Amino acid sequence: MTQQFDLFTANGTASAKVTGSSALKRHSQATLSEEDMVRHLQETGRYRILRKLEPRSVTGSERPGFPLKGLILDTETTGLNHRKDEIIEIGAVAFAFDELGCIGDVLGVYGGLRQPSMPIPAEITRLTGITDEMVVGQMIDLDQLGALAEPADLIIAHNAGFDRPFCEAFSPTFANKTWACSVSEIDWSARGFEGTKLGYLIGQAGHFHEGHRAVDDCFALLEVLAQDGGGPGRTPLAELYEASQRSRVRIFAENSPFDMKDHLKARGYRWSDGSDGRPKSWWVELEEDALDDELRYLRSEIYRWDEADPPIKRLTSFDRFKA
Repeated sequence: MTQQFDLFTANGTASAKVTGSSALKRHSQATLSEEDMVRHLQETGRYRILRKLEPRSVTGSERPGFPLKGLILDTETTGLNHRKDEIIEIGAVAFAFDELGCIGDVLGVYGGLRQPSMPIPAEITRLTGITDEMVVGQMIDLDQLGALAEPADLIIAHNAGFDRPFCEAFSPTFANKTWACSVSEIDWSARGFEGTKLGYLIGQAGHFHEGHRAVDDCFALLEVLAQDGGGPGRTPLAELYEASQRSRVRIFAENSPFDMKDHLKARGYRWSDGSDGRPKSWWVELEEDALDDELRYLRSEIYRWDEADPPIKRLTSFDRFKA
């Protein structure tokens, strides 16, 4: 069957000229809505349609039944080191939810740029689109941001181990809060996703968005967290909220052999230089029920000594993902 589509008529309305099928011939020159065009392309099985993500509206009042408050937070920075690099943009979306992971209303949105003390590196501008000219004289409004963060029962970041240290170095508003990581604390592969990067997740959820700008990323993550998990209470947000209530531990691979550093890094360990009072070593943070398996790995693959006893720190819900 040969198909020919003329998507627009002379007056700008959508239309389709179709040949080769008697059923479709009857609709030749018929005006098609955008939804009709999308549905027809999807029914062929040869197209995948991504819709531009439309941010949810902010409501003036809260609906009953969503007693918990969440805050999705995203930062853009001049680099990866929270001790010397700086925040140049913060985005935040506050929302209500319940213990089953159902999302209620969007309660507030904040986005702000900030001029750093040094020029923005060229690679950061390429990644984020944020230029030195855009941030001249710009400051983040801590009062507005704090008004969203203070009531939050849970702060969510897509890589909380990165965002939390930057946010706490920037303002005490973010200390003593419960944080959750939507990269490491949701089993995305079990949900059929091919990766954990936000662009993969939002694309497989059927949307596209302007990536690497903070507020846009926050709204994209909110939409992904709301995806139907195929059963009641099994949205990604439900899984994430459950994980945030569980205990975690931090293991320090102190005195591990130098030639094992690449193995540790590949397994998700991060380096501490000892300047913050921690052991000078590679370390990783995990759920408490994964502790025994991780100790077995360290003893058999890294130390190669059954009696190795690396330092362990148990974390409260308020300590998770700190630097």
